[in-house]
Amino acid sequence: MLTRVRDNPVLAVVAAAWQWFTAFRRTRPFWGGLWMMLGGWTIMSLTVAPIVVTLSAGASGVAGYVLGGGMIVLGLMAWFAPTQRLVAGLMGGIFAVAAFVASNLGGFLLGTLLGVVGAAMVFGWGPKKPRGRRAES
Repeated sequence: MLTRVRDNPVLAVVAAAWQWFTAFRRTRPFWGGLWMMLGGWTIMSLTVAPIVVTLSAGASGVAGYVLGGGMIVLGLMAWFAPTQRLVAGLMGGIFAVAAFVASNLGGFLLGTLLGVVGAAMVFGWGPKKPRGRRAES
């Protein structure tokens, strides 16, 4: 199997890309950020209305776009700035709960649930400890 990967340049590129993705995923709160972005997308997609209707509704019309878009940005922040995971998780949870009140029950509850679960996963994530070190007692 290993010789086939070395001989085929396409498989070598795919293997290198998969190795990079695995390293990327393991060094940041990947799944929490993904769930938070899916929650934001759900809230935004269920808020779709013509721009005239959205603007005439005022703050409640724009809330779905602002809160859903904010959740997407915070999910990306968790991926690309994992040191800011506490801020992203806390703000993502606040945005998800606020969307429940301000925007169609937070994407008919689905967006709020995805956002809260993702925010909790981001907030609770911690970097892996290096292997080979034993706990000092």
